[in-house]
Amino acid sequence: MGKAWRQATDLRPVLQEFGGADWAGTVYPTHATELALEAARQGYDQVIALGGDGTVHEVVNGLMQVPIEERPKLGVVPMGSGNDFAFAVGAPSDPHKALRRALTGSPRKIDVGHVEDDKGRKEYWDNTLGIGFDATVTQRSHSLPVLRGFLMYFVALMQTIMLNHVPIKFEFSSDEETWEAMKLMLVICNGPREGGGFHVAPEAKPDDGVFHYATIEDVSRPMMFRLVPEVMRGTHVRFKSVKMGQCRSLALKADRPLYIHTDGEMFAGFGTDVRQLKITMHPAALEVVV
Repeated sequence: MGKAWRQATDLRPVLQEFGGADWAGTVYPTHATELALEAARQGYDQVIALGGDGTVHEVVNGLMQVPIEERPKLGVVPMGSGNDFAFAVGAPSDPHKALRRALTGSPRKIDVGHVEDDKGRKEYWDNTLGIGFDATVTQRSHSLPVLRGFLMYFVALMQTIMLNHVPIKFEFSSDEETWEAMKLMLVICNGPREGGGFHVAPEAKPDDGVFHYATIEDVSRPMMFRLVPEVMRGTHVRFKSVKMGQCRSLALKADRPLYIHTDGEMFAGFGTDVRQLKITMHPAALEVVV
């Protein structure tokens, strides 16, 4: 639960109404993955993530390690900077309402993504996987601890346009199409939004059985500034420099090291040398109580 631990105390009365629950706080990265996996092994029927997208990401990675017939349901109480997964599954933004919904709502099956790089590293992801520009924004946002929420991502975005305007030559091959092109950004979406308010793939739904993706070509810095408010509104799809598509699996090769985030967590950041990826979908893999 990370920083949400301090806020969680206020939610204890809500839990008492429903018979209570066992609490566990995280103390280091990937701890939520370990806790979720252990909860599944001990036979718990639900794990509720109190925190942001990073906490949910770790919990999902724990739950996905157990067979589907033994996999606990997931609940989400948004307490982070972006809360984009919570938005995608329709969880209330108010933590008290979200917790009540997680305890009383109906389960909904969602798809889960999986990524593997050319070094054999593997990871699950639930909302978005970003490569290039938006992954650099994510990396920069992690160095802005004073800021929170959308403002943090916005400042990091401005820095990235000015300092990291570097196109990548992609070789893209999916179950739907194959192309080769220079791109500034490629985002694979299970949900419609990332960065606390950027509607990258407005039509994406976590239970529709397909990934939606968005790319931006090698455009000028002024054009990137022009596209930013369009992406915030989800109206960028009308620009010729933006390509949208759908797929269920894909393979990527690049001419330079890739910066990659999974649900806002850095999968490959500055100083890494990942140049190939395989991305697949586990359809209807996880039940979320919303």
